[in-house]
Amino acid sequence: MEDAARFSGCTLSYHQCRCFEKLTIEQKDFLDTNSVLIKYRKGEMICKQGGFVSHVMYMEKGLAKVFLENGSNLLVLRVIPDGTFLGLASISEAHCTFPYSAMAYMDSEIRQIDVHAFRKLMEQNNEFVKEVIDILSANSIQIYGRFFCLTFKQAFGRLADILLCLSDRIFKNTEFDLPLSRKELAELSGMSSETVIRMLKEFNEEGIIKMEGKSIEVLDYHRLKQISDTG
Repeated sequence: MEDAARFSGCTLSYHQCRCFEKLTIEQKDFLDTNSVLIKYRKGEMICKQGGFVSHVMYMEKGLAKVFLENGSNLLVLRVIPDGTFLGLASISEAHCTFPYSAMAYMDSEIRQIDVHAFRKLMEQNNEFVKEVIDILSANSIQIYGRFFCLTFKQAFGRLADILLCLSDRIFKNTEFDLPLSRKELAELSGMSSETVIRMLKEFNEEGIIKMEGKSIEVLDYHRLKQISDTG
């Protein structure tokens, strides 16, 4: 992975989940028997920091944020899109509580897998374990890069990172309808809502993006990437 990608403020992991492909037919049946699909509405809490872990969760459809909070402050760690796990940090029996909270950004469908069943699959299938370790490693690298961005990049670089992340990784299109409020976008970039609104207006006026209500189109991808790279 290139340094520019490693130090990006993008909230998504670069690793594609392939762990279920490593299961046998019998193990997939066992997984289906010990899991259930739950629907969450936009704004609904999926898990709470400090709560006991009973399931490992897999986002089948939707979008959610993973964050830390202390009552007055909130830090978004990651965004969970389709094909992403939630709760892997607590698969060890030594860690039985969620180290973070998660909330749905939009209506989402999440498969809840009984944590004991998940651990049993790990005991049985080394290739499955390898994929899970790869996901945890990629998540750690992504979070390190995000902390670097929030610590050392200026405001314009942070916002450019988030817009590129939304375009490249989440919606996979230069034009998309933003499901986030300006406040939520500010949380992702570690800035105030007022600052984000002002910078979005400047990007729009300079022809870098085109913004109409919830619709955003990246018009000058090269320029936005330059702003992200230089911070």
